[in-house]
Amino acid sequence: MALVEYKGLLMEEDVVEQLRLRDERNISDGLDNEDYKGKQNAETIQAAEIMQTNEYMQSDGSNVSDVKGAGCNSDKSVNKEEMDFVSKNNKEAVCDRDKEDDCMREYKVNGVLILACDNGYGNTKGAHVVFRTSVDVSDTPPAFSKDYLEHKGKYYILSEGHKNFVADKVMDDDTYILTLATIAKELKMRGLHEAKIHLAVGLPLKWVKAQREAFRQYMLRDRFVDFKYKDERYKVEIVDCTVMPQCYAAVAEKLKEFKGMNLLVDIGNGTMNLMYLNNGRAAENKSWTEKFGINQCAIRIKNAVRDKTGTEMPEDVVENFLRTGNTGIEEPYASIMTSEAEAYVQDIFGKLKDYEYNEKLMKLHFMGGGAKIVEVLGKYDTDRTHFIHDICATAKGYEYYCYMILRKKSKQQREKR
Repeated sequence: MALVEYKGLLMEEDVVEQLRLRDERNISDGLDNEDYKGKQNAETIQAAEIMQTNEYMQSDGSNVSDVKGAGCNSDKSVNKEEMDFVSKNNKEAVCDRDKEDDCMREYKVNGVLILACDNGYGNTKGAHVVFRTSVDVSDTPPAFSKDYLEHKGKYYILSEGHKNFVADKVMDDDTYILTLATIAKELKMRGLHEAKIHLAVGLPLKWVKAQREAFRQYMLRDRFVDFKYKDERYKVEIVDCTVMPQCYAAVAEKLKEFKGMNLLVDIGNGTMNLMYLNNGRAAENKSWTEKFGINQCAIRIKNAVRDKTGTEMPEDVVENFLRTGNTGIEEPYASIMTSEAEAYVQDIFGKLKDYEYNEKLMKLHFMGGGAKIVEVLGKYDTDRTHFIHDICATAKGYEYYCYMILRKKSKQQREKR
């Protein structure tokens, strides 16, 4: 979602709209400044309850609703473990219990900020930022672009496009540099340039067990990182890194809502992850990763247009169609694009059946960059099929998931004393 300026701060459009309505309501209610602040803090604290997780994410099974959001300007601990769950949005947001994602939330453990990065092949996402997964390296500063990162004498230009599929993300420096850019963007939104952070990242479901430690060490190559992004200097201490499974993380906060049998389908740019949940509980032997991301559909479309018309379809046109479901172009190109996308969506449902999906026995949940095209062109039971369109959902889940893991470790350490 696009960011717009409101009262000198950059926020998501729907958040700005809520703030404007709130301000109008408070003016009409005749609230003075102190009453307004009191109302704001009360609503913020009330909104910060978080849900219980399950055994799969290593929770101790205790209810964690005692971990509240502090006031928007507060950064003090809120329980005996000196852990805090702070709910805020650029010091301005009023959080609504039913719209918790509208708030910029922060998880801290003993003063260390948990920051997530969802390293996709198409987009790199933080909990509040999204940008293309493409980087070019140079020994000299770029002549025109200001969107670059300077690190260890090299200049990394964030560019358009996406990263080609690789089965191991530690094969080059791209993922690390894009993670630093995510850190800078997230810190910038908080008005910070220095921080101690605990990285929360993830891998496709079937890669986690084999690649977790290598990916963790890749992210921890330097504990102290001093770099520049957009000519602003950032000094970061990366205290530790936790690697979690994609797909599951996106729904980790809402497991109580997943009653009965549910199939999660996360369609990214390079891969498609599938996982079954039984009453909110996941089983490792019921999860799979397929190289069947939305880029496969894009390749089909470009090849079909080239074969049938001799025209080289611009990548941006294809990506806009896959993101929105609307071609916005003339015939015969529109029909070709739609036809190829429909075939891709049919193949997705075919693969789901290969993994024992039965719409009469379970509910289906799509997420990731490919969710929209499935929603627009797919044939499914609308009462039993659901779509998560928040592109940052997985990154937000990483932060929550990581917090719960660290919380359990802290409890275990206390019990050993």
